Amino acid sequence: MALLAQVLVLLHLIGFAALLGGALVQLRLLDPEVNATMLHGAWTSLVTGAGLVTLAVLDGGPLPYAQLAVKLAVGLFVVLLVSVNRRFSSIPRGLLALIAGLTLADAGVAVLWR
Repeated sequence: MALLAQVLVLLHLIGFAALLGGALVQLRLLDPEVNATMLHGAWTSLVTGAGLVTLAVLDGGPLPYAQLAVKLAVGLFVVLLVSVNRRFSSIPRGLLALIAGLTLADAGVAVLWR
């Protein structure tokens, strides 16, 4: 079970890196778009996060429900933004900055909230 949790954490971090990296690459382009890397990273991060919560529930220890609720809300909003705007050939820079900022905020909640 511990190995599964470690693999899920690794995949969760890869999803975060793909989402943030895809957004940062788009910032330097003249017409930024939501690329496939961002879409797959957002979904990977959300699904592996749900898997990590499921393992924590099965483990039976105390869970930080407020932190998990905030992370879920931010993660779902990012997935919604990325999924809806994937079909457009260009998005505003402000939307791209919002996606990158929310991604960093989601990571900040995970790391800094104690």
